[in-house]
Amino acid sequence: MPPRITIGVLGGSQVSDDTAAAAYDVGRHIAMNSAVLVCGGLGGVMEAASRGASDNGGLVVGLLPGDTKASANHFVHVALPTGLGVGRNLLVVRASDVLIAFPGSYGTLSEIALALTHGKTVVYMPGSWDLKRIGRVDSALFKEAHDPGQAVGLALNACA
Repeated sequence: MPPRITIGVLGGSQVSDDTAAAAYDVGRHIAMNSAVLVCGGLGGVMEAASRGASDNGGLVVGLLPGDTKASANHFVHVALPTGLGVGRNLLVVRASDVLIAFPGSYGTLSEIALALTHGKTVVYMPGSWDLKRIGRVDSALFKEAHDPGQAVGLALNACA
């Protein structure tokens, strides 16, 4: 059996209700497509997406910034404390085949930049960092999605 596709979900720890609902739906779609959700394991977008995947029979891996599993949200199945702080962002990127980005702060921006640097596709949701407005970005790797189903579809197509 080949390894399962891993989809990283990125985004802020403080989110609007609309963003949380969209992140939940992304997690649901990831689970329904038998992919593994990888995230930073904490709250906000990470928790909403984790809950969506968990509620729908999916597997959630959380790469935590601290030293203990206790900081993981309640929907993470595999909690991996890294003790690396924001350095764990690189691990989230490297563990993911493709990434979906939601609105977030500089941690989310760093994950997007790391993913693109490593040649990984990033599908970005409305309100996320739109690097195309800042400068040249390879559109083969940086794709805009308008809803959760489209985001997961673009992510899975990038792995094909």
